[in-house]
Amino acid sequence: MDAATLCARVIDDRSGFREAFFSFLDVNSVRFCIIDANAYVEPLISLDLDVAVAADDLVLVERLLASRFRVERFEHSLNVSATDSQLRVQIQTDPRYFAFVPRAAPREVLGVTLQVAAVDDVLQGKLWAFLDETRRGTKRQKDLADIGRLIEAYPYLRDRVPAEVLERLV
Repeated sequence: MDAATLCARVIDDRSGFREAFFSFLDVNSVRFCIIDANAYVEPLISLDLDVAVAADDLVLVERLLASRFRVERFEHSLNVSATDSQLRVQIQTDPRYFAFVPRAAPREVLGVTLQVAAVDDVLQGKLWAFLDETRRGTKRQKDLADIGRLIEAYPYLRDRVPAEVLERLV
């Protein structure tokens, strides 16, 4: 079984939402990138997929996605989902993420080649997420694990991690 099929089975994506979502972005020429440690280290399967879009595409993206998928707006994200799929795409609306898009490059993520944020940007996004004390503890723990996995695979990134975060790593 290939990685894409395994991922689809684990996330119970009977509707083909993952493929439909990225096809939708492609057809509408939306500039985007995945913000995912799985593109750089041994993958962990999650039901959440973080995405950044170009700042000037965000309003159009929200309107277009709402015509096809379920879209919920939160303080720092648009959460996109579909019937018959457990996958939740979280489009970051925090302006800090907009700069990731032009630095992205094609990379394989769980069997699919997509535009992926640079490893330095993925780390930065994980740091912002971990340091956000308003987020659920379990989400922050996953971000901390991703930070640890990234600096283990890319030791030069360790210098970019604040001491308060390094102290929390095992």
